[in-house]
Amino acid sequence: MLELSHLSAGYGRLKVLNDLNFTVEENSCVGILGRNGTGKTTLLRALAGEISLQSGHILLDGKEPGPRAHQRARAGIGYVPQGRQIFPQLTVAENLRMGCVKQFAEASTTVDEMLELFPRLKRLLDQPGGALSGGEQQLLSLARCLCGRPSLILLDEPTEGIQPSICDEIIDTLKLLRERKGLTVVLVEQDIEFLTALSDRILVLDKGTLIEEIDPRQSTSQDIAERLVGFH
Repeated sequence: MLELSHLSAGYGRLKVLNDLNFTVEENSCVGILGRNGTGKTTLLRALAGEISLQSGHILLDGKEPGPRAHQRARAGIGYVPQGRQIFPQLTVAENLRMGCVKQFAEASTTVDEMLELFPRLKRLLDQPGGALSGGEQQLLSLARCLCGRPSLILLDEPTEGIQPSICDEIIDTLKLLRERKGLTVVLVEQDIEFLTALSDRILVLDKGTLIEEIDPRQSTSQDIAERLVGFH
């Protein structure tokens, strides 16, 4: 589904990502692991079209999805950034409807589908997003992204600052979406147990370069953590 070819990206003259090459198969989850400052968020922002490529190409289903964020979104790439970035003054229901820009006429049906996937949000529909707990905001951010019916979603540190029960909900929901909808996921996450619970492959990023691929089925969370400590 997704192919990166000689991708380099950064900010101005600063190069953060260096000549990345990898593919993501349809209905798979690829985890991205690395220390802070190694370029993980920059990679997701480059895929989402929030920053321009310095060189290289991105193909989605064999086609270039356009360089800008709105073109990537219309092509089927959804992005849940670190920090959630919900609309704090809007209600939960309004936040969800804002995610239905691709099929606004079907917003009510789409929102109902999201509430079935995220039942915790049903009782919060009239609450402003800013009044929700961190975990509830993360669920809302993910549900809002899914309202756009993406075929590929980019998740940046979804477990940051949220309780374990909601982490489990996210795992169960993403597994269900992969099973029912064939959803494809690229996941940046420091919680190795969460990462291994969802990922088919884990790519290790260091100083903007991919240095290793890990099969989570053949490595324990402790093994992966110990290997990560050894990277410089």
